[in-house]
Amino acid sequence: MARRSITEVTAGAAVLVVAAGFLAYAVANTGRSEHGGYTLHAAFDRIDGLDVGSNVRLAGVTVGSVTSMRVDPKTYLADVSFTVADAIRLPKDTSASVNSESLLGGKYLGLVPGGDTEMIPPGGEITVTQPSVSLEDLLGKFIFNVTDLVNAIKTQNGTGGSPGGNAGSQGGGGALAPLK
Repeated sequence: MARRSITEVTAGAAVLVVAAGFLAYAVANTGRSEHGGYTLHAAFDRIDGLDVGSNVRLAGVTVGSVTSMRVDPKTYLADVSFTVADAIRLPKDTSASVNSESLLGGKYLGLVPGGDTEMIPPGGEITVTQPSVSLEDLLGKFIFNVTDLVNAIKTQNGTGGSPGGNAGSQGGGGALAPLK
């Protein structure tokens, strides 16, 4: 019996040591960017879903991360600070946009370099920005457009918006009237 409990205690201690190692690694690396580099700024109307630590991508490749966000009290715009890898130099006419990773995922900051020969200096600002697009707003617009289309079709067919349209009203066994 004593041998069994020594084995159990040893296994439990090993599990605790491994768990403590994972915890120490997580605490040591939380909030740190794996990308060094220089800092840039950009002002946006909306940054819904973008968080500190979100990726900064160029051509789909992660080249930095968002380091801070604040509201400028004078312009009421969201001022986003982010890093870009030292090896990447961006033209002055580079644009930045807040993009969705997927329908269910988070957001990232996408960069599209321009064609200017002059580069943005470290600490500089990207002036061409596109805010995040709200999925709720897009869905609302789609629903209203479909509703308007259905109402236009009903008006064109002379159904007046009554449920069921004019199906079966011609005495032909429920045949639909042809579209005009």
